[in-house]
Amino acid sequence: MGHEAMTTRSELTAIVLAGGKSSRMGQDKALIPIQGVPLLQRVCGIAESCTEAVYVVTPWPERYQDLLLPGCQFIREVPLSGESIFHGPLVGFAQGLAEVQTEWVLLLACDLPRLRVEVLQDWVTRLDSVGDNAIAALAHNPKGWEPLCGFYRRRCLPQLLEFINQEGRSFQQWLRQYPVEVLPFAEPEMLFNCNTPEDLALS
Repeated sequence: MGHEAMTTRSELTAIVLAGGKSSRMGQDKALIPIQGVPLLQRVCGIAESCTEAVYVVTPWPERYQDLLLPGCQFIREVPLSGESIFHGPLVGFAQGLAEVQTEWVLLLACDLPRLRVEVLQDWVTRLDSVGDNAIAALAHNPKGWEPLCGFYRRRCLPQLLEFINQEGRSFQQWLRQYPVEVLPFAEPEMLFNCNTPEDLALS
């Protein structure tokens, strides 16, 4: 097989979701500095080490345009037609996925201060062995899938849109309908996310 069979950086796109309201945190999570670097900038930097194309999906691109995100393109998340509110990560992901050209997408939430490049890069090397029928390759925890740090096939977009059109908003409910490959995951703390000031003190 050799290395030529492996998914390369140019065959993968990353989508970073920065649309959360951060209500429990009391400030915008994406801008919180972790070791001096805003969280969104940190996550995008890690994404860039895995892929050449990084999209940031957010209702507020202007809020983040001054961050150092040289390799990133913004996709402005828009409310679904006829509605004035934003619908959470599933809808933001669908709007980003519509722009993707590569077979695989790395989806990341912007509030993962402990994200580790080497774990993601190891997962990338496993994508070529994912079964053809799987729509995604994700880590699993006792509560279900880890949908906001994992890989999705671009061709799942029609199923995703159909689910959203039927008022579906839950990643877990959507993923239960399809085959998903389990990624090996030895470090659950990597997916620790910041939701409250108490979480932040731990990061």
